[in-house]
Amino acid sequence: MIQIKNLEYMIAGHELFHDACAQINPGDKVGLIGKNGSGKSTLLSLITGKNQPDNGNINIPADWVISTVSQETPALDLKAIDYVIEGDHRYTEIQKLLSQAIKNNDGEAIGRIHNEMEIIDGYTIRSRAAIILSGLGFSEDQHSRKVKEFSGGWRMRLNLAQALILRSDLLLLDEPTNHLDLDAVIFLENYLKNYNGTLIIISHDREFLDHIVKKIIHIENKQLNEYTANYTKFEIMRMEKRNQQQAMYDKQQAAIAHMKEYVERFRYKATKAKQAQSRLKALEKMDLIAAVHSDSHFTFQFREPESLPNPIIQMEGLSLGYNDHTVLNKIKINLTSGSRIGLLGKNGAGKSTLVKCLAGELKPLSGKFHCSTGVQVGYFAQEQLEHLRLDESALKHMQFLAPDRKELELRSYLGSFAFNGDKVNNPASTLSGGEKARLALALIVWQKPNLLLLDEPTNHLDLDMREALTLALQNYNGALVVVSHDRHLLKSTTDLLYLVDDGRVTEFDGDLDDYHKYLLEKQKSEQAKLKECRNAQKRPDSKSQQQLSRMQIKQLQSKFKEETRDLRKRISVLSEKIDEIALKENRIQEQLADNNIYNSENKPKLNELLTEQGNLQHQKEKFEEEWLILSEEFEQKQNDLNLKLKENS
Repeated sequence: MIQIKNLEYMIAGHELFHDACAQINPGDKVGLIGKNGSGKSTLLSLITGKNQPDNGNINIPADWVISTVSQETPALDLKAIDYVIEGDHRYTEIQKLLSQAIKNNDGEAIGRIHNEMEIIDGYTIRSRAAIILSGLGFSEDQHSRKVKEFSGGWRMRLNLAQALILRSDLLLLDEPTNHLDLDAVIFLENYLKNYNGTLIIISHDREFLDHIVKKIIHIENKQLNEYTANYTKFEIMRMEKRNQQQAMYDKQQAAIAHMKEYVERFRYKATKAKQAQSRLKALEKMDLIAAVHSDSHFTFQFREPESLPNPIIQMEGLSLGYNDHTVLNKIKINLTSGSRIGLLGKNGAGKSTLVKCLAGELKPLSGKFHCSTGVQVGYFAQEQLEHLRLDESALKHMQFLAPDRKELELRSYLGSFAFNGDKVNNPASTLSGGEKARLALALIVWQKPNLLLLDEPTNHLDLDMREALTLALQNYNGALVVVSHDRHLLKSTTDLLYLVDDGRVTEFDGDLDDYHKYLLEKQKSEQAKLKECRNAQKRPDSKSQQQLSRMQIKQLQSKFKEETRDLRKRISVLSEKIDEIALKENRIQEQLADNNIYNSENKPKLNELLTEQGNLQHQKEKFEEEWLILSEEFEQKQNDLNLKLKENS
């Protein structure tokens, strides 16, 4: 078990934990809750040993394997699936030992290693890695793409996959659903339900927590408060506790007031002075009960739209896409002033494409699209935070929107989004992700939209702000279209679901619980296909196989070298060409970094450099594509050789 005893820890002069205690039993699934800055992520770093307590102890069994999600992913040439497999460190070690044993023709070692491979379920690791990747939204062809080809968000999914595949005793996850779509969230939720170890998870997704955790540790007042409950039950239990605390506080304050009144009346009267002094000492020794204060600082509502055109947008036989590539076909949707639509579908299916069209940022390829006069769009895009002017404050952003309004009114408005005091004057570059998201929402709300488009608005929002947004949306009078992996938000604010899948947009017949079941069935079917296609390797039967002699092994290896000589030479030549191009590109980049190159007299030279840069890029792409094909061919031949050696070991 994990025992946290008398924990004390300070950071930058601020005390996060004071004499804090908690106990987590093996197999517990724990949700770690607390307002931003309370120390949730810090506690995880203390558990892993990355940071050390100032006082107290955190005791964890010495033999426990701890799995965490790495925050950095280098730009590797490694295939995505191989990168995930590397997350199982013991499997990687065994593979190296097996290769060495085969090389040495050590039959005894080979047999021993095969036994251990079976114990750690090593023969199914490739199919297990494929299932995790597919569940987290990677298409099958992406399994073989290089890590360096993925964007930062997708690399974080690879890191999550690595953490999941490791056979760990303790799994620590800090906001794992950020930047996942709903399909991936439901896969992860199901995966974690079946995880056999101890799980500690930080999340702002209440429904996700409800389905996984059975225990809550709430960080409040520098203490670790334990509740045997999921998140919803925790809220009820905590409210009861707060009500009891408030009642005790009120009772104590009444007693204190009575005692103070007595002391003031009689402390100087000889006949009552002793009793008055006694009450004064009792007051000094009394343990004061703290008053209950609400954690949430967020209370806002959408301003009434100036008009509610009806219908708002009509679509008939619409096709959407980019250049000549069609993403969605035959779309038929009528948005009215009362529409409240949630869009479902896996990442990349076209949800954001549809929202961009509704926002007027993407023109249809074909079909009918009619937008009524007077439509005022409020659009929160996934990359919304990038549109903020980082050198300007929240107040400056508001003054740009409403130059005729008094500063006091704008400050008061921003206060409802928890921008109080000097916070309104801080540059946007200094704000956290959550604060930037609140500012972006504040700017949208101010403009009184009658069509609200929200594409993953909760990614950077904590539980309190998510709840405030949910309540505000429930009272919003315009049309709403929302894409979100937060099921609580979707359930509470939408009444019609559309599924974006396989190039079509169709009304989903059911609610989110039905979609959950639909996804689980779909994922189960896809996992079965993956297992069938990959045919997890079986342990060789040593009784029915004869070990290869040292001479036979050498003959196989010699034949492999002979057959791949030309292949290896071509790969080597291509690598040299790619390196040469990289050097030339670096020299061009150095010249382009010189500001003088952009002067008018240097325009011919600039054009020459840009043309050469384009030609080099084209050549490099051609060489890299050829190198990739040849490398995969070589790797396949290498795998075939290893398989022959293993099958006959």
